[in-house]
Amino acid sequence: MKKIFLTAAVALATIFSVSAQDYTQYVNPFIGTGGHGHVFLGANVPFGNIQAGPTQKKQGWDWCSGYHYSDSTVIGFGQMHLSGTGIGDLGDVSLLPMTNPSQREVKFSHKAEYVRPGYYSVMLASGIRVELTATQRVAFHRYSFPADATKGYIALNLAQGIGWDKMTSCKFKQESDKTITGFRMSEGWAKDQRVYFIAEFSEPVKLEENECDTIGIFSVVSTNQPLLVKVGISAVSVENARKNLQQELPGWNFASVVAKANADWNRELSKIAIKTQDERAKRIFYTALYHTMIAPSVFSDVNGEYRGADGKTHKGDFTDYTTFSLWDTYRAAFPLMTLIQPEMQRDLAETMLHIFKQQGKLPVWHLMGNETDCMVGNPGVPVLVDIALKGFNVNKKAVFEAVKASAMRDERGMGLLKKYGYIPCDLDPEKETVAKGLEYALADACIAKLAKQLGKTEDYKYFYKRSQSYRDFYFDKQTKFMRGVTSDHKFREPFDPFSTVHRQDDYTEGNAWQYVWLVPHDVHGLVAAFGGEKPFASKLDSLFIVNGDMGADASPDITGLIGQYAHGNEPSHHILYMYNYVGQPWKGADKIRYVLSNLYHDDFDGLSGNEDVGQMSAWYILSSVGFYQVDPAGGRYVFGSPLFDEVTLNVGNGKTFRVVAHNNSSENKYIQSAKLNGKPYTRSYIDFKDIVRGGTLEFVMGNKPSQFGVKPSDRP
Repeated sequence: MKKIFLTAAVALATIFSVSAQDYTQYVNPFIGTGGHGHVFLGANVPFGNIQAGPTQKKQGWDWCSGYHYSDSTVIGFGQMHLSGTGIGDLGDVSLLPMTNPSQREVKFSHKAEYVRPGYYSVMLASGIRVELTATQRVAFHRYSFPADATKGYIALNLAQGIGWDKMTSCKFKQESDKTITGFRMSEGWAKDQRVYFIAEFSEPVKLEENECDTIGIFSVVSTNQPLLVKVGISAVSVENARKNLQQELPGWNFASVVAKANADWNRELSKIAIKTQDERAKRIFYTALYHTMIAPSVFSDVNGEYRGADGKTHKGDFTDYTTFSLWDTYRAAFPLMTLIQPEMQRDLAETMLHIFKQQGKLPVWHLMGNETDCMVGNPGVPVLVDIALKGFNVNKKAVFEAVKASAMRDERGMGLLKKYGYIPCDLDPEKETVAKGLEYALADACIAKLAKQLGKTEDYKYFYKRSQSYRDFYFDKQTKFMRGVTSDHKFREPFDPFSTVHRQDDYTEGNAWQYVWLVPHDVHGLVAAFGGEKPFASKLDSLFIVNGDMGADASPDITGLIGQYAHGNEPSHHILYMYNYVGQPWKGADKIRYVLSNLYHDDFDGLSGNEDVGQMSAWYILSSVGFYQVDPAGGRYVFGSPLFDEVTLNVGNGKTFRVVAHNNSSENKYIQSAKLNGKPYTRSYIDFKDIVRGGTLEFVMGNKPSQFGVKPSDRP
């Protein structure tokens, strides 16, 4: 056995030998596994349907991904996990290697864990070493039993899930001494989830115990060498799971699959190359980039078939995706993807358009073929319109049809919006009417933009008017806050801008201080509503200073507070960049640098809030490069304060875009001047089209605020 472990160790050391181009060496997947980060820990490939990793014994909010660093008891190794969500699900088709057939959980030490992109390993207290790697649709397990083990066992657990997940039906059968197939149906966050699987073993296994087709205990005939297990999955059928396995993982060379996964991650991580002397920031950056590429997840099988939102099997000429946390990710994760993942945009758009055809509306929060309707607004609209307006290969007329129809449904408060022009807080039983209204307004602004481009004048006027509801109805000129409005046009009383009750007041995971700024589609209109730049800037300054009691029932998501600015949750993410709109970009730069340096860390509790399927990390990526897309659709990236000396983005079509920050340091955080492709550049923003055509953006940095970007003509 010692020889076997030595050989494996040497092989992995060869695979992971680092070089100047090895970006995976900077990824620390443990970042965010503590605190409230909720990130996935295990083995996967970029945007893969497989997230093979440990599922721990404890359940609860901090175990939404199935893993939290505070826990050291594992109950199995599931094939799919979520990353950074606030609700738990998945964990399907769990395997647990054992030396005792009655064992259902086992302790482990974090000191015995090792993880890199595409590879996870842990030595269990039982003496079994578990190693995991993956392809897009197949998990690959390797179990090395202790030398003194007289027999080994594998528990296949189809009852086990994570969080809200509850198995409703399952079955497995042993097709041969090396093959097990089956299915697992469940309800939870995804109301009707279906997983079909095939598990192939490198050595014969024998069924010793069958607990109603939910748990099977299999003995391993030989423990003298590592046991390899390949698990292919599909949402369509066992046969498709078999095809996935046969095409993606026909062999048994574990080390080569690890090497391929590592190469896949290096290819994706290399899309942004940074130069900096700050090794800590380098680890935070590439871990963040890694976290943005866990989802959306491939959902279609190798033959193109996938389970649609209507529960039927479909086949398309595109790759179908799932895990759309759109309320979170429309803000930064998707705008980042349009820059460095241009090849995915058509598939993402087609996925959303087909979901629209199958369920009658665009996805809100789509999970494993199910619409969860989680969170407020129409967050699929800005994502899809952004893709269309940026000129990717998508049918704009089909996009318009989808976004308009999704915005005209009589559900989730939209019926009231159509009738009143806003959502009366005394008529909507679902509450959160201000958050809903503001989210609908920004989505409507996106629709209006596309309508205008397509020459649909009446549609443009209608949706533009709806996009102004923030100013026409919710904005209180006396208090300068967005407030709940009753059906007789009165603001809800009593009113406390600090207080918030989770899911029971006018806001979603926030309070009035945070929501008054949720007008990213019309910042200048919001400035005018405040009465001009001076009162707007004064109020914005106050946001980062005021302190108040949010109450005992406030949402746990309101974290990362600077005054009442809450970086730990998405509604605040664009706010720091609003200073550019009123000619005070240095104020934003100062605070952006503070957040980059103080609210992201290279440790287990490395995030100031829920990762939210890549959004928290995407904010860091874009902001550290030096810009952020404030307006949800169209591609205007507003400057902040570049963290690194030089960044090169691979923007596709063989082109790169370099951002160089001369004289950059922790003190020199203010932009003094800029050049674009060698010519003076005075604007405090840059458009998507100028980035993706390639070139070089140069900043000269200094330790004092300057007049760069201050003129009204230079503002976004």
